[in-house]
Amino acid sequence: MAPLKDARRIVVKVGSALLVEAGSGLLKTDWLASLAADVTALKAKGVQVVLVSSGSIALGRGVLDLPMAELSLEQSQAAAAVGQIRLARAYEQALGPLGIITAQILLTLEDSADRRRYLNSRATLEQLLGLGVVPIVNENDTVATDEIRYGDNDRLAAQIAVTIGADHLVLLSDVDGFYSANPQTDPSARRYDVIDEITPALEAMAGDAGTGLSKGGMKTKLMAAKTATAAGCAMIISKGEVLNPLAALETGAPLTLFSANIHPKAARKLWITGMKSLGAITLDAGAVQALQRGKSLLPAGITTISGSFSRGDPVEILGPDMAQIGVGLTRYNAAEAQLIKGKRSDQLEHLLGYPGRGAFIHRDDMTL
Repeated sequence: MAPLKDARRIVVKVGSALLVEAGSGLLKTDWLASLAADVTALKAKGVQVVLVSSGSIALGRGVLDLPMAELSLEQSQAAAAVGQIRLARAYEQALGPLGIITAQILLTLEDSADRRRYLNSRATLEQLLGLGVVPIVNENDTVATDEIRYGDNDRLAAQIAVTIGADHLVLLSDVDGFYSANPQTDPSARRYDVIDEITPALEAMAGDAGTGLSKGGMKTKLMAAKTATAAGCAMIISKGEVLNPLAALETGAPLTLFSANIHPKAARKLWITGMKSLGAITLDAGAVQALQRGKSLLPAGITTISGSFSRGDPVEILGPDMAQIGVGLTRYNAAEAQLIKGKRSDQLEHLLGYPGRGAFIHRDDMTL
């Protein structure tokens, strides 16, 4: 099995235990260097990579000389604030000499729930990937509460995979796959090599969040798998402690693959199609022809606007004869749309008072 052979855009989740020595609180520089080499090799093949990395609290608590026992919420947030600087610097120092530019993005699961913040983070990630950057994403632990308590970087990684339309999500874990029971306490536990469907029986095997081999446990990993595979992203759980953990996947390392039966772009189109439209836009014939050639919709091709909608809301796309030709997620609200309909892109800043986005609806955000 070579699970990353056809990957074009992957998200890799790195747990804090892989990055930081438990006793000393020091960074595992050799391991990080091996991961950086793996990322470089993937990028050389044309693969885009996003890293979702824990480790800020683990690094910060050592600097602040906080106890190794469970920290209070305030102590965790203080440790995160100190450790986040060191975490970002560690990745920059590992990847920079290999010719890779890194970027830091701090998010919480709430950023996925708020439409505007979701679209902003998606646009930023897309731009960074287009520029060849490797984004380093972490929870914003300095302001988060539940995220710290329950260890949600597995689910955050899945949300990032969905946000950017990744085709593979890799959870580098302290266990080499999904087991029928905890292999450390049950000798009869067996690992699943491939899981095509997440059934209630599998969910029962995962136990409760916090009862597994890591802070989040297997339950959060299964929740991540459900999120990712529903969006067309295959997910892998593998043991990350080995050097070059991503290269090891290509040479037969044990793992569990949660398969996705639909392409990420197709899954997104289905999601958009199923949304209730909050408005409608009518296009001229030239704009309709451009959409049919796979282009994004520009304001210049819009003739009329109806409905009350906000940025990111779904709207019907109508042709000159008022027949519906598709649905899309708009990058402007209704008031802004009225101002810029029929206008050229170089006129938008003057009309809006700020630089606008070129496309009214991006081709990835519409279905025809």
